[in-house]
Amino acid sequence: MSISMSDLQSLPLSYATCSIGCSPAHTLPKRLVAISDAGFQGIELAFPDIIDFGKSYLKYEVDSHDYDSLCTVAKAIKSLCHAQGLKIMMLQPFANFEGWEEGSMERKDAFERAEGWIRIMEAVGCDMLQVGSSDSPNEKIGTDRSRFVNDLRKLADMLAEKNFNLAYENWCWSTHAPTWLDVWEIVQAVDRPNIGLCLDTFQTAGYEWGDPTTSSGLLEDLSKDQIESRFRSSMKKLSQTVPKEKVYLLQISDAYKPPRPMSTEPDETGLRPRGRWSHDFRPLPFNGGYLPVVDVARAVLKTGFRGWFSYEVFDSGPDGNGTEYDLQAYAKRAMEAQQRLIWECSKG
Repeated sequence: MSISMSDLQSLPLSYATCSIGCSPAHTLPKRLVAISDAGFQGIELAFPDIIDFGKSYLKYEVDSHDYDSLCTVAKAIKSLCHAQGLKIMMLQPFANFEGWEEGSMERKDAFERAEGWIRIMEAVGCDMLQVGSSDSPNEKIGTDRSRFVNDLRKLADMLAEKNFNLAYENWCWSTHAPTWLDVWEIVQAVDRPNIGLCLDTFQTAGYEWGDPTTSSGLLEDLSKDQIESRFRSSMKKLSQTVPKEKVYLLQISDAYKPPRPMSTEPDETGLRPRGRWSHDFRPLPFNGGYLPVVDVARAVLKTGFRGWFSYEVFDSGPDGNGTEYDLQAYAKRAMEAQQRLIWECSKG
């Protein structure tokens, strides 16, 4: 599949609301203005932003399971987006859904959350739900892939009743599906027309190429040449095996190499090192990172996919301790990064 620059100029562009803003003053309405002014056409609406905006809109703390209130807030956010000409492309991130033991409280909660989030999708006018591959301990969700497949099949069927879609993403710290191939195999097994992939430059390269626990910032089980050869083979396989219609979006971000290797142990919250890396060390492409972002994006484009490119960055600076920036300027830098990204992709 050839990639021409003219094809890429018309890609629909989105920005995740959770990944812009560096202070409480950067409220959701201000972030939406910055995203729109920079030329993005859509957003991924982050559930925590609904909760946070609800405090100011309803004048009280909104519980994450108070779906009546959350739907009221969602309708207000829909109006804000309409005023800025923004499509709400996806609700995210729906986490730790699949794999819980039958009859467990966790499984009951997972399906109750699913019902509630579907209500929010209706209220906000959104037709796609992002589901991240579970990162719960294996002793709780097990390793039997059929359990994950069955749960996702049920969720896809619930969404299908509303003509909604399920975008399944590999989180690189997941305990059962950390690679694009893992989630693709699961999506194939689910075998529903309304489930596809949420691919991500960080999540893909951050597992198959990078490693925040090493001094080099790279995987060290093989030589660098071997790692790069293996990564090229993986990207070639992605481009040749995933049908374009099964890619629902590509999320874009890079990664800083941490200033010192992260501990290989989970932190006090149970979050694994790649999860910690993901939360704080993800800049825009071409802004100090080191992952092969272009290689991932090019592989996805070679499937024939020409859908949403969506920016999801968590930039706390190279040291991970936080940074300050102007909202408008940062959103414009994201658009500049997108223009360079598609230029680089067109050269391959």
